[in-house]
This record gives sequence, structure tokens and C-alpha cells, in this order.
Amino acid sequence: MEPRTNGATLVRAAQRGDTSAFARLYEEYAGLVRATAVTRLRSDEAADVVQETFLRALRRLKHLRKAEAFAGWLVAIARNIIRDVERARTMFSSSDEEPGEAPTQEQAMDAGVAMRAIHSLPKAYQQTVAMRVIEGMTGPEIAKRTGLSAGSVRVNLHRGMRMLRARLKAAVSLRRVSRRCRSRGRPPARATTRA
Repeated sequence: MEPRTNGATLVRAAQRGDTSAFARLYEEYAGLVRATAVTRLRSDEAADVVQETFLRALRRLKHLRKAEAFAGWLVAIARNIIRDVERARTMFSSSDEEPGEAPTQEQAMDAGVAMRAIHSLPKAYQQTVAMRVIEGMTGPEIAKRTGLSAGSVRVNLHRGMRMLRARLKAAVSLRRVSRRCRSRGRPPARATTRA
């Protein structure tokens, strides 16, 4: 296994035109960008955001003054692209919203429930929880990629995961009630859940 290179060193090498250094930056930071995107967009849109973010970063990399600020700079690019996608979605969507594709498998439904639960978390927890749950990153990896202190990441993960568990538990309970009602031929009662 090759030794881990400092991110700032890779950035400087990529700024000098080293394409393999930029490829390594992509490997290191694509998860951060994806985690940022999936907190606000669908999975297919998030993949497009990752690609567009790195394309813009490649074009503008020579203008980055502080190589140490690469992660924050990259996330700022991603957030701008996310805003553009959300704006375009709002502009081009009709008043009677087109229904999304119905999931074909139980697993897809569960993933949708999990993503909605992550999206419902306070903004402070969304990114760290998404990086942990979706990208499988450790606390120190999240701290390194986001620029947060290890302590802040631990607190955000602890509180965010606790809220996520509560929301998923509520969603599963609601789903069970809904299934029981449907099996008995009754419409499910509308319930509000707060976690």
C-alpha cells in the first residue's frame, strides 16, 4: 500500500499540472463532495454534482491560493452547484409535480426512508452523518475532510446519529401501522412523529 500523501502537497502538485496528483485528490475528496450533495439532492443528482465539482475545481485549481484550504474550497464549489441544481429544479418543475419513480425493491424504499431521515436532520449534523453512513468514513477522516475539530465531529455524529435512529424508528413504526391497516382494508391514520 502506498503511503498517504498530505492533501496540500497533492494540491500543489496538481496545480503544477500533475494529473496523477489530481486523480488522488479525487479519490480522497469525492466522498466529502458526495456526502455534501446527498444531504440535499437525489443520489443520481449527487453523482452529477461530484463530477461537475471536480471539473470546475480542475479548471480553477491554479487560482487557489492556500493549498491547505482545498477541502473547504471544494465544498464551496459543490454547494454552489447544489444551489444551481435546486434552482433549476424549481424553475423547470411544473405546478403539479411529476411523481418520482416508484421503488421496485424493499431495499430501495428503505434507502429512501434513510435519506429522507438524513435530510430532516439539522444542517449541522447532515454532512457528518452522511459522510459516516453513506461514505463509511471514520470520525478522524470526517474531521480531516471538513476541517472540523475531532471533538466537533464526535459531538455532531453522536447527536446526529441519535436523532437519525429516533427518526428511523418512528418511520419503521409508522410503516408497520400502515401495513396492518392496509391488510385489514382500512386507510392508515395520519400520524405526526417528532424525534
